[in-house]
Amino acid sequence: MKIDSLTKLLEEEIKDIYDFEKRLVRAIPKMAKAASSDELRNALTEHMEVTKNQVGRIEQVFEHLGVPPKAKTCAGMKGILEEGEETMQMDAKDTLLDVAIIGAAQRMEHYEMAAYASVRMMAEQLGNQDIVDLLQETWDEEHEADERLSEICEQILSGMGGEEAEEMGEDEDEPAAKPARRSGGGSTS
Repeated sequence: MKIDSLTKLLEEEIKDIYDFEKRLVRAIPKMAKAASSDELRNALTEHMEVTKNQVGRIEQVFEHLGVPPKAKTCAGMKGILEEGEETMQMDAKDTLLDVAIIGAAQRMEHYEMAAYASVRMMAEQLGNQDIVDLLQETWDEEHEADERLSEICEQILSGMGGEEAEEMGEDEDEPAAKPARRSGGGSTS
C-alpha cells in the first residue's frame, strides 16, 4: 500500500491501534485470571473495561477520518501478547508470577503509549483537535495504568520476605542490577 500523505499514514496507524486494542480486550482477562494478587487482578479487570472504551474511542477516530473501522494486524503487540502468554505459563511462586505478569502488562502499556503519542502528533500536525483529544485521553489512561502497575509491583516486591527475595538471586553469578526508576515525567503534549 502506498502511503502518499500524512492522513493516509495516520489512517494506517489507527488500523494498527484498533487491532491491538481489540486483542487486549481478549488478553487482559486471561492475565487477571492468572494473577494471585487481588489488587493486581482488580487493576487488570478495571483496565479491561477502560480498554473496551478505548476501542470505542478509536472507532470515533475512524469516524473523524471519514473511513470505516478496520483493523490491520499489529505484529508488535501480537509478539508482546505471545510473550505474555508464556509468562502466564511460568512455573513460579504466586508473588513471582504476579511480578512477571506486571512486567508483561507494562510492556503492553509502554507499546500503547508510544503508538498513541506518535499518532497524536500526526493528528496535531493535521490540525484535527477532535482526534488529538481522543488520542490524548487514551494516552493518559495508559499512563495511569502503567503507574498503577508500578505501584502494585513495588508493594508485592516490598512484601516479599528476605528468603524469597534471596531465592530469586541464587542462580545468578552476579547480583541483578536494579532497574532505573523513571520519573513521573511528562505528558507527550
